[in-house]
Amino acid sequence: MYKPKPEEIKKLRELTGAGMQDCKNALIEFEGNFEKAIEDLRKKGIAKAEKRADRATSEGIIASYIHHNGKIGSLIELNCETDFVAKNEEFKKLAEDLAIQVAAMNPLSISIEDLDPKILEKEKEIYIEQLKQQNKTDQQIQKILPGKLEKFYSEVCLLKQEFYKDNKFKVEDIIKQHISKFGENIQISRFTRYEIHS
Repeated sequence: MYKPKPEEIKKLRELTGAGMQDCKNALIEFEGNFEKAIEDLRKKGIAKAEKRADRATSEGIIASYIHHNGKIGSLIELNCETDFVAKNEEFKKLAEDLAIQVAAMNPLSISIEDLDPKILEKEKEIYIEQLKQQNKTDQQIQKILPGKLEKFYSEVCLLKQEFYKDNKFKVEDIIKQHISKFGENIQISRFTRYEIHS
């Protein structure tokens, strides 16, 4: 039977946010294959996170970030279930990272559901017009449109954006990893971004 080294378990824990025992078991199961172990743990972690997604989040913190040039800043409210997690350094670090994400990536909404329908309709119209200019049929347009909208969501919805520290993950993946790690629901409630245009 494959016996994972402690440093392998530690590395897998850092990558996935899963518990030590879960990491050890995944490495044994997949005989040290990191990619398969990560995929398995992410699936399990996401399943656990989704179970917790309905629980009330009445605690949390507000984090801020000011870019070094003093011209861009952001505030974000990140909520969790207990004061214990809200005071945790790793939770605070997550909130700070998300404030940097907002400042750097300038999202328009937290999720697809929060996106202003007028913005979405306008974007759809632009895409349809562009595709018509390329002589695409209505049938082709209906096939191409969802992919274009997915790309748009990944640019303007905070949860769908690539995480600025590691573009292999979306922001929602990073939050789910922390939900799995803390065993609590975590939600972004709101954010604001400020920019001085000179």
